[in-house]
Amino acid sequence: MSQPTYVRRSHFALSQEDAMNATSPAPRLALKRSLVAGLLSLASLTPALAQNAGPAAGSDNRTAGAPAPDPRVGLRAGLHDAGEATWNMRVLSKTRPPARFAESTNSDLAFSGKYALQGNYNGFMVWDITNPSSPTLAKEYFCPASQSDVSVYKNLLFVSGESGSGRLDCGGQGVQEAVSRDRLRGLRIFDIRDINNPRYIGNVQTCRGSHTHTVLEDPRDRQNVYVYISGSANVRSPEELPGCVSETPEKNPNSALFRIEVIRVPLANPERAAIVSSPRIFRGLTAPPRHGETPEDAAAMARVLAEAKARGAFSAMIEGVERPLSPRLTAPLLDSIVKARGGTGTPTGADSAALRAGIQQIVNQLIGENDGPRPGPTQCHDITVYPAVGLAGGACEGYGLLLDIRDPANPVRLAAAADSNFSYWHSATFNNDASKVLFSDEWGGGGQAKCRASDPRAWGANAIFTINARREMQFQSYYKLPAPQTAQENCVAHNGSLIPIPGRDVMVQSWYQGGVSVFDWTDAKRPVEIAFFDRGPVDSTRMGSGGTWSAYWYNGVIVSSEISRGLDIMELTPSTLVSQNEIDAAKTVSLEYLNPQGQPKMVWPASFALARAYADQLERSRGLTAARLSTVRQALTRAERASGAARRTALTTLAGQIGGYAAGSSDAAKVRMLAGAVRDLASGRQAQ
Repeated sequence: MSQPTYVRRSHFALSQEDAMNATSPAPRLALKRSLVAGLLSLASLTPALAQNAGPAAGSDNRTAGAPAPDPRVGLRAGLHDAGEATWNMRVLSKTRPPARFAESTNSDLAFSGKYALQGNYNGFMVWDITNPSSPTLAKEYFCPASQSDVSVYKNLLFVSGESGSGRLDCGGQGVQEAVSRDRLRGLRIFDIRDINNPRYIGNVQTCRGSHTHTVLEDPRDRQNVYVYISGSANVRSPEELPGCVSETPEKNPNSALFRIEVIRVPLANPERAAIVSSPRIFRGLTAPPRHGETPEDAAAMARVLAEAKARGAFSAMIEGVERPLSPRLTAPLLDSIVKARGGTGTPTGADSAALRAGIQQIVNQLIGENDGPRPGPTQCHDITVYPAVGLAGGACEGYGLLLDIRDPANPVRLAAAADSNFSYWHSATFNNDASKVLFSDEWGGGGQAKCRASDPRAWGANAIFTINARREMQFQSYYKLPAPQTAQENCVAHNGSLIPIPGRDVMVQSWYQGGVSVFDWTDAKRPVEIAFFDRGPVDSTRMGSGGTWSAYWYNGVIVSSEISRGLDIMELTPSTLVSQNEIDAAKTVSLEYLNPQGQPKMVWPASFALARAYADQLERSRGLTAARLSTVRQALTRAERASGAARRTALTTLAGQIGGYAAGSSDAAKVRMLAGAVRDLASGRQAQ
């Protein structure tokens, strides 16, 4: 168990994610910590922030040949008629959700065979994407409960539920009682052998619900799969779920805080799924460094606070910042004071004075703040597992963790990284050989504009680390969407996945209303954007509900879940940055299913496209001379036209010739990869 590594130090205080969420007038945006969000009333902050302007700090992650001026700047607003900009990508389809889901938030995606499964706060949808230019709706399943994050494993579908209104029976009427046997907060399990008719077979209830979850297939255990649960809600009453303890571990060793839950699912009897351990992977971590708002945002907050106080609003200190409180909190408290003195009607000045005297203590109790040292993380947002290498990346509030998951029920923390530029560590992605890991920072919780020109480049970005032989993480650089967005566009790093371009680390990622960005992080110190798709704001006058929640590569296409607009499917197009051969080689990687938080190891079958992709990369890096590349390409063309023994002989000869080029190359490793691909092609073996 290592001590945390502080990779960067700057600024001074942590931004309050839910405070920023609450600035949005769009109620459908995902609020990550709903309790705190309910305390705040900052709807007037967005217009104030629109006045921000100024240069962005740090590298802009642009690459040579990027369009200038950037076509994403100044796009026309609109829900379904917004202006669009693409670069090195083609939009194949844009499909709206069915009526029962159109007014609710679309969330994450999972994939099985020819289907894309899309979560929604009202349940989930199953899309047949056989024809990506015209996906069809195979099934809509109404079963409300935020966030409805989805994962699949063979015939099983798992769906997260965290809100207090989710019901065991999937009813839409919600749950009104504070304690109820009807409430679902945890993991739903469906049998999808007949994917057109999912069968609800069970659930596992947890003390803090399931904000997200991760399915882990243990290579040594074929009888079970494991699910890591990340729950961020307040702890349930033990009257509703026995065993739930809201006290800290120092006061009660059975605390439901500062831990994750591990569920074991017997594949023969998935209805018997149950929690088997609650690892305390945060043990020993203290509060990380944190940053506050930009000077412009701090000034805007001060204006909002002054206006709120002038209207008689209540305020309280929340994580070091005085903020106005919502009437949703204060009105019931005032009513209780009136009732306590036996009064009726409108609260008096004395009632208001009594509440002002005690409001800070009430807020502290609600959000878990006290006058002592700030604790470390109490849960993870996302955990990305990479079973092939026995590692997981935990994005855990104030830390990025590297975990050993070789014993699935008992993950062990290997390393931890904190960064004062980060506000909320959200998700993780490894590169294919697990020599690097990327963590995203969802600063603002997905509900605020954090890609404005005035926002620091290191805030709300990705942080890229290398992983050394001792399993230590070493910070290398940040990647942030290069195009500045408006104050009416929620924008911050969110969900994405690797694109299996051989020999390179390329990722596609969602940035909410910042759109979809594809970037190359092969050079960990200099990640650069190589493709994008973006729309204009949902609304030109205020922060509207929209933007891409997640974007993943699956069997040749990029599929994106758009919060309000539906399902988008795109594909890469060839350019000087990505060749057609590289795209064709990526398309040879075919997955049976994909849960982006369960990262598969990409393996490329032997193909002429693979060999040519490496040749294209050597041309780009100038690792081989033009003459030698011409020789290689001509030999590949001749071999492809031949067959049988003649093809094998030609390829074997070429592989040996290429191997001889490595000694004099500035990119010897890539030359050896090319030689290996040709050798595998000659022998019929699958490339690694």
